[in-house]
Order: sequence, then C-alpha cells, then structure tokens
Amino acid sequence: MGSIGGMPVNLHSRSLKSKSLPLSLSPRCGIIGRLMAVPGRINGQMEEDDVDQEIFLAEAVEPLADTPPHLRDLAAAAQLGDVNALRHALDTLDGSIDEPVEDGDTALHLTCLYGYLPCVQLLLERGANLEIKDEDGAIPLHDASASGFTEIVQLLISSANSSGVMKRMLETVDVEGDTPLHHAARGEHVDIIRLLLASGASPTKENIYGKVPSELADPNTEARRILEAAASEMIQ
Repeated sequence: MGSIGGMPVNLHSRSLKSKSLPLSLSPRCGIIGRLMAVPGRINGQMEEDDVDQEIFLAEAVEPLADTPPHLRDLAAAAQLGDVNALRHALDTLDGSIDEPVEDGDTALHLTCLYGYLPCVQLLLERGANLEIKDEDGAIPLHDASASGFTEIVQLLISSANSSGVMKRMLETVDVEGDTPLHHAARGEHVDIIRLLLASGASPTKENIYGKVPSELADPNTEARRILEAAASEMIQ
C-alpha cells in the first residue's frame, strides 16, 4: 500500500495501474489535472523527471474532453469525491447514472476506486448498478477490493438485494480472470480478504494465468496464510 497526494492506494493493483488518478482542484483554474506521485522542484531547479511531469500535466488539463457533455459534472464530482457536487450532478443528470464517465468507468467505479464512501452511499441510494462492468470487465467491488477500502466493500456487499446478486458479484471476473478476492489478495488487504471469504468468495478460483488468490499475496504474509487456510478447508 502506498499513497498519492495523501490518498492510500494499492500500488500493486492492475486496476490502479490502468486507471486514472483523481483530479485535483485549483481555485483559479478549476480542474487542472490528476494527482500523481511526481518529483518536486528543489531550489527552483527542475529535477530530471520534471520534463515527464510537464508533459503529463499538459495532457491532464483536458481529462474530461472525451466525456460526453451531459456527464462532465458527474465525472468531475466522482473524481473529486465532492458529495454535494455529486448530488447536484445527479439531480440535473440528463442520462443514466450507470453511463461510463471516463475510460469505461461509471461514477460508482471511480468513487469505489478512490475511497469516497459518502459518494458511494449516495450513488447506491440513487440506484447505481452494483454489477455494472467497466471496459476491463471489472465491477465496483473489484475497485474497492483492490484499493483496500473495507467500509466500501462492506457497503457494496450489504447492498446486494439477494443472495444471487452477492454470489455473482463475488464470482465476477475481469479480463484477467481476477475476482474481487484476487484483487484484495494482490494488495494484501487482510480485512477485505476476511470479509470476502466470509461472504462466500472462492479461495480456489484461478485467473487466466492459473493463479489462485493466495498466490498473488507475498509469501509469509498474513494475507497468504489466511487464503491458503481457506483453500485447504475447501479441498478437505
């Protein structure tokens, strides 16, 4: 687990590597770019990676350019985790709450990925689909599990209105064959691993590389021990 701009993130997650980081807000310019771990300037001198940073920021100035106009307020609010802006965007939304707002992600995917619990709660209250898939086949539970946000994982599971919905959520695989448990294992998020297992997630499900969740956690870690024990119980 690392942090970017003070926000905890799982740096080993495929989901987080392939997805955008949240937007930052400037009182003068509004949305100016995505937060990222970049080197600073020392005594006004540019460090060697600053050229890449400048290129990145130039590209990040227009992150919503490909978002349909009617979804831009929703996308910005979800990226920033601004629950009041999100409420206003939903109140004035001319479209579906489940439309992808950025790179195939819905507002629920983004708020789960970044850990914006109040925003997740609001979206679910407004009827956001728990089983909606992004362009990689992942559902919001994948994102929350990968990022290590236990409260959001609990909320998503609790919001399943039937055992069938919960079962499908736990068994949904992305393009790499990973379930939410695979993502939690990769990040070694012990509390989420326990929660998913208690909810019925399979510790023996293989992804497309033939890996079960325990094999994605580092050896001699609590996460790996929990997953191996759960797998052994299923085999016996």
